Amino acid sequence: MSRPRTRANPNPQEPDLANLVATLQRQLQEQQQETNQLREQVAQLNQIPQANEIPPQNNPVPPVVPQVPEVHQEIPLEPAGLQRNPPLIREDLLYERFRRMKAPEFEGTTDPLVADNWLIDIQVILDFMRLTEHEKVLCASFALKKDARHWWKTVQMRRNVANMDWQDFVAEFSTMYYNGEILAVQQDEFTSFKQGSMSVVETVNKFEQLGRLCPELVPNEKEKVRRMMKMFRTDISKQV
Repeated sequence: MSRPRTRANPNPQEPDLANLVATLQRQLQEQQQETNQLREQVAQLNQIPQANEIPPQNNPVPPVVPQVPEVHQEIPLEPAGLQRNPPLIREDLLYERFRRMKAPEFEGTTDPLVADNWLIDIQVILDFMRLTEHEKVLCASFALKKDARHWWKTVQMRRNVANMDWQDFVAEFSTMYYNGEILAVQQDEFTSFKQGSMSVVETVNKFEQLGRLCPELVPNEKEKVRRMMKMFRTDISKQV
């Protein structure tokens, strides 16, 4: 006996499309959220420099400086770029330059002509070296020896010579070695000076030396010539 055939359902059950669409939309939203989260994480990672990464030169990242406890200590302020040693180094170099010039030394004297000759000679060297006014004082003090060195020490004890200029040095030097009593003797010698047995050249040189110490006695060229003619021997003055 044969079984009765089962008749196929002409209208099988169709899926619920509304639910399917809603499910797909929900999954897409979840995926979009995950994608956004990943992007945010990547962006945050990009903002953190790696251990071996060198910050760009145009926008350097300041290094982290450890905090050091503040120490309350007064430090003397000095101009930027200056140290304590360079002035000493500069004086050493200045001394070497001056030493190579082989300047005459001055040991002190009671003869104002000797002092005046040294001052003239040292002035020529100092001008040639193109020194500042205070550097001239430093170099001239290098050349002082024996009694003159002791005199300079008394000047240093009496006044501050750290910024002394050349005119002040000459004034101190003149007070010591061109004192009034000695100059009075030189003025008398200049007034009574005669040629004697000296040559014309020797006589003129001596006249010039004495005249430097007595400028008030030869205020102009006319007076200088008059005194010079008076000091020559008669036979020489007639020829002149």
